Amino acid sequence: MEEFKLTTRDEMEAETDKLLEIGRKVGADSWQQRVKNQTPHCRFGEEGICCRICQMGPCRITPKSPRGICGCDAAGIVGRNYLRFTAGGAATHSDHGRSICHTLYLAKEDGNYKVKDPEKLKRIAKEWDIETEGRDIYDVAHEVAETGLMEYGKPFGTQRFLKRAPKHTQEIWEKEEIAPRVIDREVSCSMHMTHMGCSSDPEALARQSLRAGLSDGWGGSMMGTEFSDVLFGTPMPVDTEANLGVMQEDMVNIIVHGHDPSLSEMIVEYAENPEMIALAKSYGAKGINVAGVCCTSNEVAMRHGIPMAGNFLSQENVVLTGACEAIVVDVQCIFPALGPLSKCFHTKFITTSEIARMPDSDFIHFDAENAGENAKKIVKMAIENFQNRKKDLVYIPKLKQKATVGYSYEAIVKTLDTVTNSHVDETGTTKPLNECVKSGIIRGAVAMVGCNNPKVRHDYAHVELMKKLIQNDIVLVVSGCAAQAAAKAGLMSKEAKNLCGDGLKRVCELCDMPPVLHMGSCVDISRMMVLVANLAKDSGWNIDELPVVGCAPEWMSEKAISIGNYVVATGLTTFLGVYPQTKGSEVFDGLLQGGIKDWVGACFHVVEDIDKLGDAMIEEIERKREHLHI
Repeated sequence: MEEFKLTTRDEMEAETDKLLEIGRKVGADSWQQRVKNQTPHCRFGEEGICCRICQMGPCRITPKSPRGICGCDAAGIVGRNYLRFTAGGAATHSDHGRSICHTLYLAKEDGNYKVKDPEKLKRIAKEWDIETEGRDIYDVAHEVAETGLMEYGKPFGTQRFLKRAPKHTQEIWEKEEIAPRVIDREVSCSMHMTHMGCSSDPEALARQSLRAGLSDGWGGSMMGTEFSDVLFGTPMPVDTEANLGVMQEDMVNIIVHGHDPSLSEMIVEYAENPEMIALAKSYGAKGINVAGVCCTSNEVAMRHGIPMAGNFLSQENVVLTGACEAIVVDVQCIFPALGPLSKCFHTKFITTSEIARMPDSDFIHFDAENAGENAKKIVKMAIENFQNRKKDLVYIPKLKQKATVGYSYEAIVKTLDTVTNSHVDETGTTKPLNECVKSGIIRGAVAMVGCNNPKVRHDYAHVELMKKLIQNDIVLVVSGCAAQAAAKAGLMSKEAKNLCGDGLKRVCELCDMPPVLHMGSCVDISRMMVLVANLAKDSGWNIDELPVVGCAPEWMSEKAISIGNYVVATGLTTFLGVYPQTKGSEVFDGLLQGGIKDWVGACFHVVEDIDKLGDAMIEEIERKREHLHI
């Protein structure tokens, strides 16, 4: 048997250089070159002290001009910019959740979308006091979906899913006045607060940032996750492969990219259709190969074992292989550069959402009513494009790793139960995991999430931190681009247990699992909130006492800031490897990296040195263990 070996960052970069060389031959642009063209960045923007929210400016803070024209100081300007960043992220993830709510509302027995996990639907209905006894499952689905849609605009009350948190956490949210009301109100309120002539108090802006983030994590994102499970199935461990080597030279390659699983589910279904496979063979291909990029990739990987070609900064590479017949996108994290890049090759760049319209693309409007018809149309377009490949431009790197993905909350409970063989009831228990933590077999856990950022070496921070943590018997739960970084390197292979400390290795052997657990896409960080909430309930500890921390070492988007706010507001201290645009105010930056701990029991820490970041997380986990006397 061949010895297990991680794929190194050097190996990936060497293959990327070969792809970039092919790109240069045909005049293709690349993010690597665009980074050089944009460097150095504006210092005022980087520090968050440039204000553009009214037409008197823009204003920027300097020692000579410490206030803007309206009189707002650095703390107010940085705080307003930060809150607007949060509102953008909360709106984005929550709108994804709204879309899934609509899809659930339109589900029917003979429709494009069906209820695939009726038991989860019934559990949510019971949680929301919706009657299920003797009712048709689709009547229940429609009422649950409509109730979920009301979470965006009901006139009174707070988010329904807040009741999933431990009582102690709910009390903190109420006491600190950060319990989120309806989702759209928190986004709207954030934009109102940051309008010219409204809030400039840093504490008020920080509180609303936490509140808006919570409306995402315990509102829109949580509904996006839960209702996706109802529609498409709750993930359970499944084997797949990752990295650019998953693309196949003799197949029609369709890449799905973005974040909304409604589209990709249909693409997968029609790519497996015998009629479409026969059509592909008639064009000289052996079949159809669907692979993914970004969180759409995570969605179909964890439910169908569809291979993962790459993450955010890999998206241009799939086109540069010259073997991509179509890159089909929905929403979020999509480079507009894919349009002109695709024109340098034979690739069809297909956009499908009114929310993400881009130049140089073939637009095919996709919604729940026309899902099957248009998915078939897209797959057919890709097949017909196979004959247009330029064989002299085809180069597929031979990089590929095995990965086991699909560790939803339910899957983690079921998997870790094998450690103690304790009884798992209908809703599950985290007691086996608590026992592992209390005994010291597992020292703690890190929830590692989020993006890639060209300001740091692609995937390097993710992979190096994961290696360090598992060596110290710290289990990883990961999502988004961090998950794909792990999969591409090989850290989601079960053989990666040999890189662990003795305790975690033993757990991996007993549970037949990798040391880095794939929890899904970036909306699925809500799964992590359910996990820590139940860990707290089952252990008797508060969430902020758990030996668990959050980490986003390569984050870059507004969504990441929203996520960070709700993870911290839930009680998990969170470590960042890229500095947010807050350096311009010691007051506001000090709140994020210390002051808010007095409110919610957790805060942010920014550590740009990756080795020191790993040490800081280990120290925090050990400090929490010491506090708990375990």
